[in-house]
Amino acid sequence: MPREIEKIVLPDSHTLSEEGAKIFNTSAIEAVNHRGCFTVAISGGSTPRTMHRLLAKEPHSSQIPWHRIHLFWVDERMVAFDHPHSNFGAAQKDFLDNVPIALDQVHPMPAMISPDKGVTLYETELKRYFDGLHSHLPRFDLITLGMGEDGHIASLFPGQHSTASELWVLSVKGGNPNLYRLTLTYFVLNNARRILFLVSGKNKAKIVKTVFENRQTLLPASRIQPLNGDITWLLDRDAASLL
Repeated sequence: MPREIEKIVLPDSHTLSEEGAKIFNTSAIEAVNHRGCFTVAISGGSTPRTMHRLLAKEPHSSQIPWHRIHLFWVDERMVAFDHPHSNFGAAQKDFLDNVPIALDQVHPMPAMISPDKGVTLYETELKRYFDGLHSHLPRFDLITLGMGEDGHIASLFPGQHSTASELWVLSVKGGNPNLYRLTLTYFVLNNARRILFLVSGKNKAKIVKTVFENRQTLLPASRIQPLNGDITWLLDRDAASLL
């Protein structure tokens, strides 16, 4: 079980995004102070995107040690980076084009090749980077996750038995839109120092209740249980309304 599960309920989605940006900011500063760098994997989706936009604004933009951050992605749709469904393309618009982070510190998933080649290339990129940190396993300081109405996280969907412990990256097909995707695995996600969930909206209330109150569920969100890390759930009042 995780060392700690923290649940924070905020009044609305904007306040939730503000709290998420604060956590990103403080996590970055703490990681750089303790380990010299901040390694983070981010998600797409509407709620994380609002948080991302705040990162490029004050007070965060000048406080975050961008020169010490290495940025990865939790998942990506296999589309061009300028496609409206690209998580990397969205991050570029939301904050990457407006913060002082070097290109070699940004590690997008290779989305414009075959899914199998994408898996191999991203696993190679992860191993190269973490080997440089003298870590044989991927150990992110922070991973941010949203959650779908069906309980999916990243591109790990209900009914997909993607539990292979030795894999770091998978290719899957599904979701809305129904596309081929690359995703980090449960193994990588559960090895993080901290997981940050951002969930907003009344349409998420039922699935939030299930995740928190039905410990036997096999929903992807319920399978995020870092053995040596913390989980923070940021919920707006609507998403938490059935708890």
